[in-house]
Amino acid sequence: MRITPVEELEERIGKLQQLMAKEGVEAALILQNADLFYFTGSIQQGVLYVPVTGSAIYMVRKDYGRARMESGLPEVRQLASLRDIPGMLTDYDLSLPQTAGMELDVLPVAHFRRVEKLFPGCRFTDVSPLIRTVRAVKSDYEISIMKDAALQVDRVYQHACSTIKEGMTDLELSAELEFFARREGHQGITRMRGFNSELFYGHIFSGPDSAAPAYLDAPLGGLGVNPSVGQGASYNRILRHQPIIVDFVGAFDGYLVDQTRTLSIGELPDKLHRAYQDMLRIQNRLRELARPGVGWGSIYDECLGLAIELGYRDNFMGASGAQVSFIGHGIGVEMDEYPFIARGFKEPVLERNMCFAFEPKAVFPGLGAVGIENTFWVAEQGLKNLTFSDESLVVL
Repeated sequence: MRITPVEELEERIGKLQQLMAKEGVEAALILQNADLFYFTGSIQQGVLYVPVTGSAIYMVRKDYGRARMESGLPEVRQLASLRDIPGMLTDYDLSLPQTAGMELDVLPVAHFRRVEKLFPGCRFTDVSPLIRTVRAVKSDYEISIMKDAALQVDRVYQHACSTIKEGMTDLELSAELEFFARREGHQGITRMRGFNSELFYGHIFSGPDSAAPAYLDAPLGGLGVNPSVGQGASYNRILRHQPIIVDFVGAFDGYLVDQTRTLSIGELPDKLHRAYQDMLRIQNRLRELARPGVGWGSIYDECLGLAIELGYRDNFMGASGAQVSFIGHGIGVEMDEYPFIARGFKEPVLERNMCFAFEPKAVFPGLGAVGIENTFWVAEQGLKNLTFSDESLVVL
């Protein structure tokens, strides 16, 4: 188990403070688990108070002892109640802010109102864009953890190749891979930031089920085991000459990678085989384009244009009527971080050490889906792979 080095935490908080100063935000109050982990090294219940200058204070309600053990921050204080926050700031000779930021994209309104009452006259703003901007650029330390997650997901893929049998259900395969991943140190939880966005270990499905749309903002959905889940593996049986999608999230020491591979028992129909090769061509186009300074949206436009040119206007990134407007998503502590290789992101550009998953997929209702997904990090001269499993369309 890794404990985040204090130097990492201090550098992250320093970068956030620089952005806060530019935006005129005097303080940030951070409560969400993913952000707490990123800035404190712990997710114990409480508030991280970040003044625009000076040391951050991690105020912990439950459990203080664990927070003290897990967080390298020098200022970790026990908090009996949120009502005690103003008094604790006074203890540190900090005046109450007139402008403060909170994670308004994820914080429940009722919780926000409780905190807001503690700071009369304070104007609150959404600090999440600043947090996500800091988190988008990974340190070498973070990339090293993601490389460990990539090793994990490769072992899961190798296990899939030796486990898949004709007649087993998608759910049986999913359970087998999840069990194997846990033995390999998978943390179990895969975090997503978006409202009502939920994910388990990933998506395992085959045949027409792989083309079934779902509510999740993803190109593939699957039927799931019941409507309360509405995505992922079902009781569908794996048959010959149908695509098998293994879209699996590696999760190790707080960090994620995302990888998809396509397999089959016996050869696939020519239409699906050709589509898979074309998805590889789109991934190769990404490799030609992506480097520091290139716009997120321009990469999307170029790769979408190639998909349309290859004949997948109605099948790329979902079936017609259920297509998503992205091909790649940032990844790290959460599945949906910056950068977004997506429609409309004209201004933001790639920076060195940004990490993202790129997932060109072709979907054919009634037949199935094929595709590839890898997680990359942006180096000075272009992309470097984090995930690395064999990209061949495996015929078992």
